[in-house]
Amino acid sequence: MKISAPITASLFAIALTVVSPAQTTAKQDMKNAGSETKEAAKDTGSSVAKATKTTSRKVKNGTKKGVHKAASATATGADKVKEKTQ
Repeated sequence: MKISAPITASLFAIALTVVSPAQTTAKQDMKNAGSETKEAAKDTGSSVAKATKTTSRKVKNGTKKGVHKAASATATGADKVKEKTQ
């Protein structure tokens, strides 16, 4: 009795699948999880740093604009008072 080639190939593939060990072990899984956690922490840290820089820059510019606007209003008010007293 002759076994056909496709059946032989299928049996050989199944045998290799059953015999070959698992690709990753529990130890490797833990290492991968640790590395992924580390990378996630780095990404979070850089995002926080970027947000902090952006926020501080916008606060600085807003404060500067407010100070200049107040100074301009004070100068205008002073000029009006000066005109009224003369």
